[in-house]
Amino acid sequence: MVHHNFIAGEWLAGSDSAPNINPSDVNDVVGEYALGGAAQVDAAVAAARAAFPAWSTAGIQARSDALDRIGSEILARREELGDLLAREEGKTLPEAIGEATRAGHIFKFFAGECLRLSGELLPSVRPSVGVEVTREPLGVIGLITPWNFPLAIPAWKIAPALAYGNCVVIKPADLVPGCAWALAEIISRSGLPVGVFNLVMGQGRTVGEALVNHPGVDAISFTGSQGVGQRIGQTCMAQHKKVQLEMGGKNPQVVLDDADLKATVELCTQSAFFSTGQRCTASSRLIVTDGIYPAFIAALQARVAALRVNDARKAGTEIGPVVSQAQLEQDLAHVEIARTEGALLLCGGQRLRRETEGFYMAPALLADTGPAMRINREEVFGPVASVMRVKDYDEALAVANDTPFGLSAGIATTSLKHATHFRRHAQAGMVMVNLPTAGVDYHVPFGGRKGSSYGPREQGRYASEFFTTIKTSYVQA
Repeated sequence: MVHHNFIAGEWLAGSDSAPNINPSDVNDVVGEYALGGAAQVDAAVAAARAAFPAWSTAGIQARSDALDRIGSEILARREELGDLLAREEGKTLPEAIGEATRAGHIFKFFAGECLRLSGELLPSVRPSVGVEVTREPLGVIGLITPWNFPLAIPAWKIAPALAYGNCVVIKPADLVPGCAWALAEIISRSGLPVGVFNLVMGQGRTVGEALVNHPGVDAISFTGSQGVGQRIGQTCMAQHKKVQLEMGGKNPQVVLDDADLKATVELCTQSAFFSTGQRCTASSRLIVTDGIYPAFIAALQARVAALRVNDARKAGTEIGPVVSQAQLEQDLAHVEIARTEGALLLCGGQRLRRETEGFYMAPALLADTGPAMRINREEVFGPVASVMRVKDYDEALAVANDTPFGLSAGIATTSLKHATHFRRHAQAGMVMVNLPTAGVDYHVPFGGRKGSSYGPREQGRYASEFFTTIKTSYVQA
Protein backbone atom coordinates (compact mmCIF):
# COMPACT_ATOMS: atom_id res chain seq x y z
CA MET A 1 0.00 0.00 0.00
CA VAL A 2 1.25 3.48 -0.92
CA HIS A 3 0.23 6.34 1.34
CA HIS A 4 -0.96 9.10 -0.97
CA ASN A 5 -0.93 12.89 -0.80
CA PHE A 6 -4.07 14.70 0.39
CA ILE A 7 -5.21 17.42 -2.02
CA ALA A 8 -8.62 19.10 -2.34
CA GLY A 9 -10.19 16.51 -0.05
CA GLU A 10 -8.88 13.49 -1.99
CA TRP A 11 -6.01 11.03 -1.55
CA LEU A 12 -3.93 11.28 -4.73
CA ALA A 13 -0.94 9.25 -5.90
CA GLY A 14 2.35 11.02 -6.48
CA SER A 15 4.62 10.68 -9.46
CA ASP A 16 6.59 8.08 -7.51
CA SER A 17 6.93 6.69 -3.98
CA ALA A 18 9.71 5.91 -1.51
CA PRO A 19 10.10 3.55 1.45
CA ASN A 20 10.09 4.94 4.98
CA ILE A 21 12.89 3.15 6.87
CA ASN A 22 13.07 2.50 10.61
CA PRO A 23 16.46 3.86 11.84
CA SER A 24 16.44 1.30 14.67
CA ASP A 25 16.16 -1.54 12.13
CA VAL A 26 16.96 -0.70 8.52
CA ASN A 27 15.27 -3.91 7.39
CA ASP A 28 11.94 -2.68 8.74
CA VAL A 29 9.98 -0.62 6.22
CA VAL A 30 7.39 1.54 7.96
CA GLY A 31 5.53 2.05 4.66
CA GLU A 32 5.63 3.42 1.13
CA TYR A 33 4.84 7.12 0.84
CA ALA A 34 4.05 9.21 -2.22
CA LEU A 35 6.54 11.61 -3.73
CA GLY A 36 4.78 14.64 -5.16
CA GLY A 37 6.05 17.29 -7.52
CA ALA A 38 5.34 20.75 -8.84
CA ALA A 39 2.05 19.68 -10.48
CA GLN A 40 0.66 18.46 -7.15
CA VAL A 41 1.81 21.64 -5.44
CA ASP A 42 -0.10 23.58 -8.10
CA ALA A 43 -3.23 21.52 -7.42
CA ALA A 44 -2.92 21.89 -3.66
CA VAL A 45 -2.41 25.66 -3.83
CA ALA A 46 -5.36 26.01 -6.22
CA ALA A 47 -7.56 24.04 -3.81
CA ALA A 48 -6.42 26.19 -0.89
CA ARG A 49 -7.04 29.42 -2.76
CA ALA A 50 -10.53 28.27 -3.74
CA ALA A 51 -11.34 27.39 -0.13
CA PHE A 52 -9.92 30.55 1.43
CA PRO A 53 -12.77 33.07 0.90
CA ALA A 54 -15.37 30.95 2.69
CA TRP A 55 -13.04 29.56 5.36
CA SER A 56 -11.53 32.92 6.29
CA THR A 57 -14.94 34.44 6.96
CA ALA A 58 -16.67 31.36 8.41
CA GLY A 59 -17.91 31.24 11.99
CA ILE A 60 -15.24 30.84 14.64
CA GLN A 61 -17.16 28.04 16.37
CA ALA A 62 -16.75 25.79 13.32
CA ARG A 63 -13.00 26.38 13.35
CA SER A 64 -12.80 25.70 17.06
CA ASP A 65 -14.85 22.52 16.83
CA ALA A 66 -12.69 21.12 14.01
CA LEU A 67 -9.41 21.79 15.85
CA ASP A 68 -10.84 20.35 19.05
CA ARG A 69 -11.84 17.15 17.25
CA ILE A 70 -8.31 16.84 15.82
CA GLY A 71 -6.73 17.34 19.23
CA SER A 72 -9.09 14.84 20.88
CA GLU A 73 -8.29 12.10 18.38
CA ILE A 74 -4.55 12.67 18.66
CA LEU A 75 -4.77 12.38 22.44
CA ALA A 76 -6.94 9.27 22.23
CA ARG A 77 -4.37 7.66 19.91
CA ARG A 78 -1.22 9.03 21.52
CA GLU A 79 0.33 5.61 22.18
CA GLU A 80 -0.30 4.42 18.63
CA LEU A 81 1.03 7.67 17.15
CA GLY A 82 3.98 7.63 19.54
CA ASP A 83 4.88 4.13 18.42
CA LEU A 84 4.81 5.27 14.78
CA LEU A 85 6.99 8.26 15.63
CA ALA A 86 9.55 6.15 17.50
CA ARG A 87 9.61 3.66 14.65
CA GLU A 88 10.19 6.14 11.84
CA GLU A 89 12.31 8.82 13.54
CA GLY A 90 14.18 6.96 16.29
CA LYS A 91 13.00 8.92 19.34
CA THR A 92 12.54 6.69 22.39
CA LEU A 93 8.99 5.47 22.89
CA PRO A 94 8.31 7.53 26.07
CA GLU A 95 9.60 10.68 24.34
CA ALA A 96 7.56 9.88 21.23
CA ILE A 97 4.33 9.38 23.18
CA GLY A 98 5.07 12.67 24.94
CA GLU A 99 5.42 14.39 21.58
CA ALA A 100 2.12 12.96 20.37
CA THR A 101 0.50 14.21 23.57
CA ARG A 102 1.93 17.66 22.97
CA ALA A 103 0.58 17.70 19.41
CA GLY A 104 -2.89 16.99 20.75
CA HIS A 105 -2.59 19.74 23.34
CA ILE A 106 -1.48 22.21 20.67
CA PHE A 107 -4.64 21.63 18.64
CA LYS A 108 -6.74 21.91 21.80
CA PHE A 109 -5.03 25.20 22.71
CA PHE A 110 -5.70 26.73 19.30
CA ALA A 111 -9.27 25.48 19.36
CA GLY A 112 -9.61 27.88 22.28
CA GLU A 113 -7.69 30.64 20.49
CA CYS A 114 -10.33 30.60 17.75
CA LEU A 115 -12.74 31.96 20.35
CA ARG A 116 -10.29 34.48 21.81
CA LEU A 117 -9.60 36.57 18.71
CA SER A 118 -9.29 40.17 19.78
CA GLY A 119 -8.54 43.65 18.51
CA GLU A 120 -8.52 47.23 19.74
CA LEU A 121 -11.08 50.03 19.67
CA LEU A 122 -9.35 53.39 20.08
CA PRO A 123 -10.35 57.03 19.90
CA SER A 124 -8.86 59.04 17.07
CA VAL A 125 -7.01 62.31 17.60
CA ARG A 126 -9.78 63.76 15.40
CA PRO A 127 -13.17 64.48 17.00
CA SER A 128 -16.02 62.05 16.21
CA VAL A 129 -13.69 59.51 14.58
CA GLY A 130 -13.22 55.98 15.89
CA VAL A 131 -10.35 53.62 15.17
CA GLU A 132 -10.61 49.83 15.12
CA VAL A 133 -7.53 47.60 14.87
CA THR A 134 -8.23 44.01 13.82
CA ARG A 135 -6.33 40.93 12.65
CA GLU A 136 -7.24 39.09 9.45
CA PRO A 137 -5.92 35.84 7.94
CA LEU A 138 -3.11 36.01 5.41
CA GLY A 139 -4.37 33.53 2.81
CA VAL A 140 -2.57 30.35 1.70
CA ILE A 141 0.32 29.33 3.95
CA GLY A 142 3.08 26.95 2.88
CA LEU A 143 4.45 24.94 5.81
CA ILE A 144 7.80 23.14 5.56
CA THR A 145 8.62 20.99 8.57
CA PRO A 146 11.76 19.08 9.73
CA TRP A 147 12.30 15.44 10.64
CA ASN A 148 13.23 15.76 14.31
CA PHE A 149 9.73 16.53 15.67
CA PRO A 150 7.48 14.96 13.02
CA LEU A 151 4.24 15.42 15.00
CA ALA A 152 4.78 18.45 17.24
CA ILE A 153 6.22 20.88 14.69
CA PRO A 154 3.56 20.19 12.02
CA ALA A 155 0.97 20.63 14.79
CA TRP A 156 2.32 23.95 15.98
CA LYS A 157 2.28 25.29 12.44
CA ILE A 158 -0.99 23.78 11.17
CA ALA A 159 -3.12 24.54 14.22
CA PRO A 160 -2.55 28.33 14.38
CA ALA A 161 -2.70 28.66 10.61
CA LEU A 162 -6.18 27.12 10.61
CA ALA A 163 -7.28 28.81 13.83
CA TYR A 164 -6.70 32.26 12.35
CA GLY A 165 -8.58 31.45 9.14
CA ASN A 166 -5.82 30.53 6.71
CA CYS A 167 -5.62 27.58 4.32
CA VAL A 168 -2.62 25.26 4.37
CA VAL A 169 -0.29 23.28 2.12
CA ILE A 170 2.24 21.32 4.18
CA LYS A 171 5.40 19.57 3.01
CA PRO A 172 6.87 17.36 5.75
CA ALA A 173 10.48 16.19 5.79
CA ASP A 174 10.90 13.30 3.37
CA LEU A 175 12.70 11.24 6.06
CA VAL A 176 9.56 11.08 8.24
CA PRO A 177 6.39 11.20 6.12
CA GLY A 178 4.52 8.68 8.28
CA CYS A 179 3.61 11.00 11.16
CA ALA A 180 2.55 13.80 8.82
CA TRP A 181 0.40 11.37 6.84
CA ALA A 182 -1.23 10.05 10.03
CA LEU A 183 -1.91 13.63 11.14
CA ALA A 184 -3.36 14.45 7.71
CA GLU A 185 -5.63 11.40 7.91
CA ILE A 186 -6.99 12.64 11.24
CA ILE A 187 -7.45 16.15 9.87
CA SER A 188 -9.23 14.78 6.79
CA ARG A 189 -12.06 13.52 9.05
CA SER A 190 -12.32 16.62 11.24
CA GLY A 191 -14.97 18.46 9.25
CA LEU A 192 -12.75 21.02 7.56
CA PRO A 193 -14.08 22.21 4.18
CA VAL A 194 -12.43 20.75 1.08
CA GLY A 195 -9.13 22.48 0.26
CA VAL A 196 -8.53 24.11 3.63
CA PHE A 197 -5.82 21.58 4.46
CA ASN A 198 -3.53 19.87 1.93
CA LEU A 199 -0.55 17.51 2.28
CA VAL A 200 2.10 17.14 -0.43
CA MET A 201 4.96 14.81 0.48
CA GLY A 202 8.24 14.71 -1.38
CA GLN A 203 11.73 16.12 -1.51
CA GLY A 204 12.73 19.67 -0.72
CA ARG A 205 14.31 20.32 -4.09
CA THR A 206 11.00 19.54 -5.83
CA VAL A 207 8.02 20.02 -3.53
CA GLY A 208 9.69 22.55 -1.23
CA GLU A 209 11.06 24.67 -4.07
CA ALA A 210 7.69 24.64 -5.86
CA LEU A 211 5.88 25.70 -2.69
CA VAL A 212 8.28 28.52 -1.86
CA ASN A 213 8.21 29.89 -5.40
CA HIS A 214 4.48 29.49 -6.03
CA PRO A 215 2.73 32.82 -6.76
CA GLY A 216 -0.43 31.54 -5.07
CA VAL A 217 1.28 31.10 -1.69
CA ASP A 218 1.08 34.14 0.57
CA ALA A 219 3.51 33.10 3.31
CA ILE A 220 6.02 30.40 4.22
CA SER A 221 6.76 29.00 7.67
CA PHE A 222 9.94 26.91 7.65
CA THR A 223 11.87 24.94 10.25
CA GLY A 224 15.15 23.37 9.18
CA SER A 225 18.78 24.11 8.44
CA GLN A 226 20.28 27.58 8.40
CA GLY A 227 21.46 27.37 4.80
CA VAL A 228 18.10 26.31 3.41
CA GLY A 229 16.30 28.82 5.62
CA GLN A 230 18.42 31.71 4.36
CA ARG A 231 17.68 30.78 0.74
CA ILE A 232 13.96 30.54 1.47
CA GLY A 233 14.04 33.90 3.22
CA GLN A 234 15.73 35.59 0.28
CA THR A 235 13.26 34.07 -2.17
CA CYS A 236 10.23 35.05 -0.11
CA MET A 237 11.42 38.62 0.41
CA ALA A 238 12.02 39.03 -3.31
CA GLN A 239 8.42 37.93 -3.88
CA HIS A 240 7.02 40.01 -0.98
CA LYS A 241 5.88 36.92 0.88
CA LYS A 242 5.71 36.88 4.63
CA VAL A 243 8.27 34.43 6.01
CA GLN A 244 8.99 32.75 9.33
CA LEU A 245 12.24 30.84 9.78
CA GLU A 246 13.48 28.57 12.58
CA MET A 247 17.02 27.45 11.75
CA GLY A 248 18.65 25.74 14.69
CA GLY A 249 21.08 26.62 17.45
CA LYS A 250 24.39 26.04 19.17
CA ASN A 251 23.02 26.42 22.64
CA PRO A 252 25.18 27.07 25.72
CA GLN A 253 24.65 25.52 29.13
CA VAL A 254 26.61 27.41 31.77
CA VAL A 255 27.55 25.55 34.97
CA LEU A 256 28.78 27.71 37.86
CA ASP A 257 30.77 26.61 40.91
CA ASP A 258 27.74 26.84 43.20
CA ALA A 259 25.51 24.58 41.10
CA ASP A 260 24.04 21.40 42.59
CA LEU A 261 26.37 18.79 41.05
CA LYS A 262 24.03 15.80 40.88
CA ALA A 263 21.08 17.77 39.52
CA THR A 264 23.26 19.63 37.02
CA VAL A 265 24.81 16.46 35.62
CA GLU A 266 21.34 15.04 34.97
CA LEU A 267 20.18 18.36 33.54
CA CYS A 268 23.11 18.46 31.10
CA THR A 269 22.69 14.81 30.14
CA GLN A 270 19.04 15.30 29.30
CA SER A 271 19.61 18.56 27.50
CA ALA A 272 22.57 17.44 25.39
CA PHE A 273 21.79 13.80 24.65
CA PHE A 274 18.11 12.94 25.00
CA SER A 275 16.20 12.67 21.72
CA THR A 276 19.65 11.58 20.47
CA GLY A 277 20.71 15.24 20.64
CA GLN A 278 18.55 15.86 17.57
CA ARG A 279 16.86 18.99 18.91
CA CYS A 280 17.53 22.56 17.86
CA THR A 281 17.30 23.49 21.55
CA ALA A 282 19.84 20.88 22.72
CA SER A 283 22.74 22.27 24.77
CA SER A 284 25.75 21.04 22.82
CA ARG A 285 28.15 23.57 24.46
CA LEU A 286 28.74 23.01 28.19
CA ILE A 287 30.57 25.97 29.73
CA VAL A 288 31.90 25.12 33.19
CA THR A 289 33.73 27.28 35.75
CA ASP A 290 37.02 26.22 37.35
CA GLY A 291 35.84 25.31 40.85
CA ILE A 292 33.31 22.65 39.83
CA TYR A 293 35.01 21.55 36.61
CA PRO A 294 36.92 18.42 37.84
CA ALA A 295 33.97 16.96 39.76
CA PHE A 296 31.52 17.85 37.00
CA ILE A 297 33.61 16.26 34.24
CA ALA A 298 34.06 13.04 36.22
CA ALA A 299 30.37 12.74 37.08
CA LEU A 300 29.14 13.65 33.60
CA GLN A 301 31.56 11.24 31.90
CA ALA A 302 30.28 8.40 34.08
CA ARG A 303 26.64 9.29 33.37
CA VAL A 304 27.11 9.62 29.61
CA ALA A 305 29.12 6.40 29.33
CA ALA A 306 26.29 4.55 31.10
CA LEU A 307 23.52 5.77 28.78
CA ARG A 308 21.61 2.84 27.25
CA VAL A 309 21.58 3.10 23.46
CA ASN A 310 19.22 0.73 21.68
CA ASP A 311 16.07 0.30 19.61
CA ALA A 312 13.84 3.31 20.18
CA ARG A 313 10.84 1.14 21.06
CA LYS A 314 12.70 -1.22 23.39
CA ALA A 315 11.98 -0.87 27.11
CA GLY A 316 14.83 0.75 29.01
CA THR A 317 16.34 2.54 26.02
CA GLU A 318 17.52 6.04 26.93
CA ILE A 319 19.00 7.02 23.56
CA GLY A 320 17.65 5.81 20.23
CA PRO A 321 19.43 5.73 16.89
CA VAL A 322 20.47 8.70 14.78
CA VAL A 323 17.80 9.36 12.15
CA SER A 324 19.74 8.28 9.04
CA GLN A 325 23.04 7.03 7.67
CA ALA A 326 23.89 10.50 6.36
CA GLN A 327 23.24 12.09 9.74
CA LEU A 328 25.31 9.41 11.48
CA GLU A 329 28.24 10.04 9.18
CA GLN A 330 27.97 13.78 9.81
CA ASP A 331 27.96 13.28 13.58
CA LEU A 332 30.97 10.96 13.52
CA ALA A 333 32.84 13.37 11.25
CA HIS A 334 32.30 16.25 13.71
CA VAL A 335 33.79 14.15 16.51
CA GLU A 336 36.89 13.39 14.43
CA ILE A 337 37.29 17.03 13.41
CA ALA A 338 37.14 18.05 17.07
CA ARG A 339 39.83 15.52 17.96
CA THR A 340 42.13 16.76 15.19
CA GLU A 341 41.69 20.29 16.56
CA GLY A 342 42.83 19.19 20.02
CA ALA A 343 39.65 18.12 21.82
CA LEU A 344 39.86 15.21 24.26
CA LEU A 345 37.25 12.51 23.62
CA LEU A 346 36.22 11.36 27.08
CA CYS A 347 33.72 8.72 25.93
CA GLY A 348 31.61 7.62 23.00
CA GLY A 349 31.89 8.91 19.49
CA GLN A 350 31.78 5.57 17.67
CA ARG A 351 29.14 3.59 15.82
CA LEU A 352 27.46 0.87 17.86
CA ARG A 353 26.11 -2.54 16.87
CA ARG A 354 22.88 -3.85 18.29
CA GLU A 355 20.56 -6.81 17.68
CA THR A 356 19.13 -5.07 14.65
CA GLU A 357 21.09 -3.10 12.07
CA GLY A 358 20.50 0.57 12.76
CA PHE A 359 22.15 3.97 12.94
CA TYR A 360 23.39 3.67 16.51
CA MET A 361 26.04 5.98 17.95
CA ALA A 362 27.62 6.08 21.39
CA PRO A 363 26.98 9.56 22.85
CA ALA A 364 30.20 11.56 22.58
CA LEU A 365 31.56 13.84 25.31
CA LEU A 366 34.48 16.10 24.32
CA ALA A 367 36.61 18.09 26.78
CA ASP A 368 39.41 20.65 26.48
CA THR A 369 37.60 22.45 23.67
CA GLY A 370 37.85 26.13 22.82
CA PRO A 371 35.33 28.66 21.50
CA ALA A 372 37.01 28.82 18.08
CA MET A 373 36.84 25.08 17.42
CA ARG A 374 34.35 23.94 14.78
CA ILE A 375 32.64 21.72 17.33
CA ASN A 376 31.64 24.92 19.17
CA ARG A 377 30.71 26.92 16.06
CA GLU A 378 28.67 24.53 13.91
CA GLU A 379 25.44 22.75 14.76
CA VAL A 380 26.11 19.00 14.91
CA PHE A 381 22.53 17.85 15.53
CA GLY A 382 23.43 14.58 17.16
CA PRO A 383 24.48 12.99 20.49
CA VAL A 384 27.62 15.10 20.82
CA ALA A 385 28.49 17.63 23.53
CA SER A 386 31.65 19.65 24.08
CA VAL A 387 32.91 21.12 27.36
CA MET A 388 34.73 24.45 27.72
CA ARG A 389 36.47 25.45 30.94
CA VAL A 390 36.26 29.11 32.08
CA LYS A 391 37.48 30.95 35.14
CA ASP A 392 34.30 32.70 36.30
CA TYR A 393 30.78 33.86 35.48
CA ASP A 394 31.87 36.82 33.37
CA GLU A 395 33.94 34.64 31.08
CA ALA A 396 31.15 32.05 30.97
CA LEU A 397 28.65 34.65 29.77
CA ALA A 398 31.05 35.95 27.12
CA VAL A 399 31.68 32.43 25.80
CA ALA A 400 27.96 31.62 25.89
CA ASN A 401 27.21 34.60 23.67
CA ASP A 402 30.12 33.88 21.32
CA THR A 403 28.06 32.08 18.69
CA PRO A 404 26.27 32.98 15.46
CA PHE A 405 23.14 31.34 16.90
CA GLY A 406 20.80 32.51 19.64
CA LEU A 407 17.95 30.09 20.25
CA SER A 408 18.20 28.81 23.82
CA ALA A 409 20.66 29.28 26.70
CA GLY A 410 20.82 27.78 30.17
CA ILE A 411 22.55 28.38 33.48
CA ALA A 412 22.92 26.08 36.48
CA THR A 413 23.49 28.05 39.68
CA THR A 414 22.09 28.71 43.14
CA SER A 415 22.99 32.39 42.84
CA LEU A 416 20.02 34.67 42.31
CA LYS A 417 22.41 37.44 41.28
CA HIS A 418 24.00 35.43 38.49
CA ALA A 419 20.72 33.85 37.36
CA THR A 420 19.08 37.27 37.09
CA HIS A 421 22.03 38.76 35.22
CA PHE A 422 22.19 35.80 32.83
CA ARG A 423 18.47 36.00 32.02
CA ARG A 424 18.93 39.61 30.96
CA HIS A 425 22.27 39.34 29.15
CA ALA A 426 22.17 35.93 27.45
CA GLN A 427 21.75 36.59 23.74
CA ALA A 428 19.04 34.01 23.18
CA GLY A 429 15.32 33.95 22.59
CA MET A 430 14.75 31.51 25.46
CA VAL A 431 16.65 31.25 28.75
CA MET A 432 16.50 28.37 31.24
CA VAL A 433 17.62 28.60 34.87
CA ASN A 434 18.35 25.19 36.42
CA LEU A 435 16.39 23.50 33.65
CA PRO A 436 17.40 21.73 30.42
CA THR A 437 17.60 24.07 27.42
CA ALA A 438 15.55 21.57 25.43
CA GLY A 439 12.28 21.73 27.35
CA VAL A 440 9.67 24.26 26.19
CA ASP A 441 5.91 24.75 26.63
CA TYR A 442 3.38 25.02 23.81
CA HIS A 443 1.43 28.05 25.10
CA VAL A 444 4.34 30.54 25.20
CA PRO A 445 6.56 32.01 22.45
CA PHE A 446 9.20 29.84 20.79
CA GLY A 447 12.09 31.31 18.81
CA GLY A 448 15.52 32.86 18.95
CA ARG A 449 17.86 35.59 17.82
CA LYS A 450 20.78 36.00 15.42
CA GLY A 451 21.15 33.05 13.03
CA SER A 452 18.58 30.89 14.80
CA SER A 453 15.35 32.60 13.84
CA TYR A 454 13.84 35.18 11.53
CA GLY A 455 10.35 36.62 11.69
CA PRO A 456 7.64 36.44 14.35
CA ARG A 457 7.69 33.84 17.12
CA GLU A 458 5.91 30.51 16.97
CA GLN A 459 3.44 29.00 19.46
CA GLY A 460 1.01 30.42 21.97
CA ARG A 461 -0.98 33.57 21.27
CA TYR A 462 2.16 35.08 19.73
CA ALA A 463 1.55 32.85 16.68
CA SER A 464 -1.03 35.41 15.58
CA GLU A 465 1.79 37.80 14.71
CA PHE A 466 2.78 35.60 11.78
CA PHE A 467 -0.49 33.98 10.76
CA THR A 468 -2.50 37.21 10.60
CA THR A 469 -2.14 40.68 9.14
CA ILE A 470 -3.18 43.92 10.84
CA LYS A 471 -5.97 46.15 9.53
CA THR A 472 -6.65 49.64 10.91
CA SER A 473 -10.15 51.01 10.17
CA TYR A 474 -11.32 54.60 10.69
CA VAL A 475 -15.01 55.42 11.10
CA GLN A 476 -16.63 58.85 11.09
CA ALA A 477 -19.45 58.83 13.62
